[in-house]
Amino acid sequence: FLAIPPATQTPTHTNTRTRATITRTVQHSTVVYPHRSGFSSVYPHTHWLRYMTMTSSMTMTASASASATTARQLSCVCAALLLLLGPTEAFAPRPSRTRRLQTTSSQYTLSSPSLSPSSSSSSSGSSSTAPKSIDAYYSNIRLHGIHATQNELEADYPYTRTGTSFLPDATVERAKEGNKFEKDKLAKDGTAAFTDLYEYAKAIREGKTEYDQIDGGDINMRLKWVGMLSRFKRTPGRFMMRLRVPNGIVTSEQMRIYADSVEPYGPELGVIDITTRQNIQLRGLTLEDGADVTLKLHDVNQTSFQSALDNVRNLVGSPLAGIDDQEMVDTRPITNALNDLISLDKETGKRGNPVYGNLPRKFNIAVSGSRDDFAHTHINDIGLQPCANAETGEMGFNVVLGGYMSTKRVAESVDMDMWIPATVDAAICLSEAILRIFRDEGSRNNRQKARLMWLVEEKGVETFKAEVVAEMDSYKRKGIPTHYPSQKQSTEPFERRDLLGVHAQPTEGLFRVGVHVPAGRISVDEARAIASLADSYSDGEIRLTVEQNVILPNVKAEKLDALLAEPALNNDSRLG
Repeated sequence: FLAIPPATQTPTHTNTRTRATITRTVQHSTVVYPHRSGFSSVYPHTHWLRYMTMTSSMTMTASASASATTARQLSCVCAALLLLLGPTEAFAPRPSRTRRLQTTSSQYTLSSPSLSPSSSSSSSGSSSTAPKSIDAYYSNIRLHGIHATQNELEADYPYTRTGTSFLPDATVERAKEGNKFEKDKLAKDGTAAFTDLYEYAKAIREGKTEYDQIDGGDINMRLKWVGMLSRFKRTPGRFMMRLRVPNGIVTSEQMRIYADSVEPYGPELGVIDITTRQNIQLRGLTLEDGADVTLKLHDVNQTSFQSALDNVRNLVGSPLAGIDDQEMVDTRPITNALNDLISLDKETGKRGNPVYGNLPRKFNIAVSGSRDDFAHTHINDIGLQPCANAETGEMGFNVVLGGYMSTKRVAESVDMDMWIPATVDAAICLSEAILRIFRDEGSRNNRQKARLMWLVEEKGVETFKAEVVAEMDSYKRKGIPTHYPSQKQSTEPFERRDLLGVHAQPTEGLFRVGVHVPAGRISVDEARAIASLADSYSDGEIRLTVEQNVILPNVKAEKLDALLAEPALNNDSRLG
């Protein structure tokens, strides 16, 4: 009754949603099968029993030698064995018997936090009730023994698609012949890190694995899909976590979370960096603590997901958005909407969006709000430069493409000869179209030539523009004209303004105060000091610049002297 079925019986289940095929072959009480992203895993017999029981009620296509009766009998055997083994033995997660631990397809229903769309001003936009520790996170896991339908399976598992599953077959074939990174992404999708991070953290804390037992491809590459970048050469066992801070706006609460997150590692390792993309990086983290930090960030409507490697990086906007007397476009709603487009899964409501989870290389977007171009659109893959339409008078953007800097090449963006309205819908539509073309047609061979500029040059600007316009028009979204060429910019003399120091805002009696942060590095004490200054003088709001400095906006005139006299900005302080 308890005999293992012969190896010739290899039922196959095809997931039509992911186009992945799962084949289970039984050999000596161990099952070998490729999961949704193609990685072959070896699991102990209890995992095989659990997996077979969970999928026994799905639609299965058996081989010629396997009958429907045999499949039903096998389900009964699995269920009986699970009862005999008990819940602890049958369902406890275990490391693989391979040399390195590498997670496979999702084994659990993860109660990860749902996030509301980004809020431009505070963390109040998040309705999440996420637990604040990895243990509490896992206490919310619901284990299922049987799934009645494929739809039910997909509803229970939050990440049912991979980045690769969105690629056309032709792109996948090119990736198979591509560079090492492309082959590694096909072997196991980068988006697996959306759940792997928490599974690894739990296994480490339970003493079931160590860093050197985790697959090197996960440590050094795939964890970058959750913003965890290993820094083992200089600081063994430590990671740097890169966040997503659209438009460079953070709250005092978030700044204190940064400080609390790195404080345990001491002043040499535990530091905070402001980056040249108005972003935040936390240094010195361990993997398991990093998992906790992501949950705390999600709780205040921030994320580190999809912030590194082959992903769209932080959305850069004007640091003076909404407080600029020479403002042409308020960039905040656009950068926040683009951030949600990139990192929010519409199907699950969770951070981590597989639609843009397998790009050929990194991708940068910048939205400028004035002639100052504080966002540096000329070195971004998509640059939106504000300019009024000469025919209609409507404010909009001239679109520039392909700017980037690397050790091999520095390329200034090229004029796409296209104008779009300065609306969220138009910016989303344009970005979706360009990203789709880049994702599906960008080089998967030479990574040095996998940035957008190389694709634009290969096609020619006119051809590339025609393809983008055709893609946008195919979406059939109303109110987004695609026929306007670039509009003429003002040629009047203009001097770029300073972001440091005290400057009046358009609203009488309010000022912005720019604070210099040497090299963009902030200690724990300095982070808390900045948070306290923000609470006292700028309604808890802090703005970051691409020059790696800080702006405190909306400071009342009667509080200026007190702010400038604060110890955090004087005496031996590095800030000022």
